[in-house]
Amino acid sequence: MEDLLPILIQVAGGAVGGNIVGALLKNASLGTVGNTVVGALGGGAGNAFGLGSTVAAMLGGGDGGLMDIVGQAAGGGVGGLVLTAIVGLIKNMLSK
Repeated sequence: MEDLLPILIQVAGGAVGGNIVGALLKNASLGTVGNTVVGALGGGAGNAFGLGSTVAAMLGGGDGGLMDIVGQAAGGGVGGLVLTAIVGLIKNMLSK
């Protein structure tokens, strides 16, 4: 369970990040469900690249405490934000 929790936190953070970018960049929005799914995938991809662990370490985490959770969520959010923006902009360019 300890190995699964960071992944779940990053996936949830990615879903939030995907919806944030969808709200901020209307031309990159994939709709609520699309933003959530692509954002969650981006959060999971961020986990694969160690993004959450890096952010957690920058915040002074590493002991399994609150800063680790915040770092995992922030790393997932960034991954979700980036992937949703990229997919949304590509979709927008292809639909023209």
